[in-house]
Amino acid sequence: MGRRILIVGGVAGGASAAARLRRLSEEDTIIIFERGPHVSYSNCSLPYHLSGIVPEAEDLVLMSPDRFRRQYNIEARINNEVISIDAANKTIRVKDLISGDIYTEGYDKLILSPGASPIVPRLPGIEKANIFTIRNVVDIDKLKRFIELYGYKDIAVIGGGYVGVEAAENLSLAGGNVTIIEATEQILRPFDYDMVQIFHKVLYDNRVNLIVKDRVESFDTDKVILSSGREIKADVVVMAIGVAPETGLAREAGLDIGETGAIRVNEFYQTSNPDIYAIGDAIEVYNSLTGLKMKLPLAGPALKQARAAADHINGRDVDNRGFIGSSAIKVFDHNGAATGLNEAMIKALDLKIDYETVCLIQNDKVSLMPDAHPMHFKLLFEVPSGRILGAQAIGRGDVTKRVDVIATVIKLNGTVADLKDLELCYAPPFSTAKDIVNYAGYIGSNLLNSDFRQVGVDKVRRLVEEGSHIIDIRERREYVRGHVKGAVNIPLSELRQNASLIPKDKPVYLYCRSGQRSYNAVKALVNMGYDNVINIAGSFLDLSYYEYFNDVTTGRDKIVTDYNFR
Repeated sequence: MGRRILIVGGVAGGASAAARLRRLSEEDTIIIFERGPHVSYSNCSLPYHLSGIVPEAEDLVLMSPDRFRRQYNIEARINNEVISIDAANKTIRVKDLISGDIYTEGYDKLILSPGASPIVPRLPGIEKANIFTIRNVVDIDKLKRFIELYGYKDIAVIGGGYVGVEAAENLSLAGGNVTIIEATEQILRPFDYDMVQIFHKVLYDNRVNLIVKDRVESFDTDKVILSSGREIKADVVVMAIGVAPETGLAREAGLDIGETGAIRVNEFYQTSNPDIYAIGDAIEVYNSLTGLKMKLPLAGPALKQARAAADHINGRDVDNRGFIGSSAIKVFDHNGAATGLNEAMIKALDLKIDYETVCLIQNDKVSLMPDAHPMHFKLLFEVPSGRILGAQAIGRGDVTKRVDVIATVIKLNGTVADLKDLELCYAPPFSTAKDIVNYAGYIGSNLLNSDFRQVGVDKVRRLVEEGSHIIDIRERREYVRGHVKGAVNIPLSELRQNASLIPKDKPVYLYCRSGQRSYNAVKALVNMGYDNVINIAGSFLDLSYYEYFNDVTTGRDKIVTDYNFR
């Protein structure tokens, strides 16, 4: 005899769980309850409706209740909100939001997939502002129609996470004068501060007004007032400061809430009640790199959790290895991807990990190809094991495939030595013969073997201010176009003839365009008996990106004569 399986929430996790349950059994009765008017819509595509990349709001909806019924024999009840759970009697109370009727349904198994709701703080004057959030198709359609109806152009996006940046980009593409207001020192927290400066510049170049290290204090008619006293004109305000897991039903039902404030589940996604499962943005998951619980509001993990819960309900084995957090974003003509840990996370969580970083720049494909572009890549690995901890990549090309490779190696507990040995597909239009992933392995192995020393571009300003000895080993024509102030130019092609000009009694820092020639110079000097030479990782190209946004927005003195972004 079939079971009665009820699912609360019909977006990514809930819809996927229902489909998997049906594939595993034709006998069960499966009912989805969704309080909104749509099930199974593309949540991650919502911002792209603002620019018209997704032309119609209806295009975001992937399935309808009728298609669920006809294709899967699953009943999807839209505009039906589950208002309480009676775990003892295994029933739920549901409110039909159209008729107002309240009714009861019994279950054998219950899956909670309520998601997370946008955070909207009650700041002074908020009632005077036109506040919008982005959670579902109704939200995004309402925002777009409002802007078009009144012809508003001045728009403030509060929060620099993925949703905020994607919304800002698409609102800008639609012709808006967009300001992003971020209370911390940077946007997009999966990327470290040194890497994210590339995105800061991209937004600046595309006339998005990015304000960092300043928080919203209050609102007034058509304006946002910041803690600095600055006032930003805004006919429309998009709140994107983050999301909070929807745990109300679980709390009222007596289910355990975890240390992160999300629903606690075991490795099978059972809650503290074994007949109630929970998946998606409302739960906390195990981070296999830190050993800690974390919230992970991403669609990919939600779909994996949905499958695992459905499998466990049907007596199948579940292999839950935890999560590392992998994500990607497009910001105008640049793409970014990140996986695993970054330096900020290691410090914020006070993880007792000894680690080293690899920072390099390499073309994403053979330079003869007309669409070849530099890719900025950062890898973190444990010392002395070489175990890979995380990676970030930003560029105009396909950064996701590189970070996907790193994510795979992390899940298999791989090391920098494994990256050297990877055999990756190659043809000039796709990559280089030795991919940037392989190079990261080579550099990481060299660092583990203490073959050379390095510093990051975040240390260069202090070196300049202290009058450190810095050598630019690029060719003279490159040096003339822009260089670090105070740097001596000794091109690599002339290095051996002029080595006697390099002091041995103090640290000497070398840079080139991307770090490769300066590394070769360091190795040559080491072989000549120098033990005081240090490579500047990422070199002048990374340094230009690192310095630029803060230079132009704060008016501070530049440490370069001119920037180089090519």
